[in-house]
Amino acid sequence: MAFSEVLCIFALESNYQTMYAKYIKQEIADLNGTGRTQAYYKMELTPMNYEQFVSLCAREGHMEESQILGVLSLVSEKLSLSMSEGYSVKLDGIGTFHAKLGVRSDMLQDAFEEGESTRNAKSIQVSGVSYRADPELIRITRNRCVLERGGISRLRKPALNLEERTQKAREFLEKNMFMRVPDYVRLTGLSRTAATTELRKLALDPSSGITFRGRGSQKYYVLSK
Repeated sequence: MAFSEVLCIFALESNYQTMYAKYIKQEIADLNGTGRTQAYYKMELTPMNYEQFVSLCAREGHMEESQILGVLSLVSEKLSLSMSEGYSVKLDGIGTFHAKLGVRSDMLQDAFEEGESTRNAKSIQVSGVSYRADPELIRITRNRCVLERGGISRLRKPALNLEERTQKAREFLEKNMFMRVPDYVRLTGLSRTAATTELRKLALDPSSGITFRGRGSQKYYVLSK
């Protein structure tokens, strides 16, 4: 029996009371130059810890919590083992999992070139886990979700203008060898998305005095010579 079918049985057999989930309307920066900020909607999340989830499964499935704990522990252990061996694991009704790789954080990203790579296995590590939800899980979640309006989240307006932010970045780089996006966020008060976009533009503008090195997650910013 697929996990999605189990969820349906739980829903039918239980006296589960419909809970209303709240959505938040969030303002995001104008990244397309339209002159207007954009809006997107996200769920207002309520944390559920491991013990609460186990208790919910045990109650709805008429099982002992120790049984649920045993199954979840086994799934977690064997899932990590399978991914570490290079498997893409598909769990019906849940989704597909596989490991993601990246260059170690203490090493700079290299460019792709023809010929033999200068990298070895010790310089590459698992950087995360990729998860793609099963369409059936999405469908069941959508059908059971009843939404009501929550709050509104607006953009924080930076206290400094672009010229002042650029000057702060140059002063930081005069005292430090390099700067990353989190440093610029702390300096300027911008969101991470806005800071990333602005630094990218500054690095392409010769008059800013700032350029970049590296690629992807290894990108950092320095003073241009």
